[in-house]
Amino acid sequence: MDSSNFEPLGGVFSLAEVRLQEGETLENALRRFKRKVQTEDIIKEVKKHSFYLKPGERKRVKQALARKRNRKKSRRDPE
Repeated sequence: MDSSNFEPLGGVFSLAEVRLQEGETLENALRRFKRKVQTEDIIKEVKKHSFYLKPGERKRVKQALARKRNRKKSRRDPE
């Protein structure tokens, strides 16, 4: 098994990996790791798979997020 992949219950998750560069402080490496986790949406995926949503409930959540995005967009662009 490849060390960069973890296969729980048949799914494949790629893990964020940051190698400490020569002369780099641990704080800088941790900052790079956090940025990488955020850009790869790892936290969002974990939360998404942490519990089961019925199809109807998933649809309602998706619509609610769309409404939230539209409200935010309309506040940003008052045209």
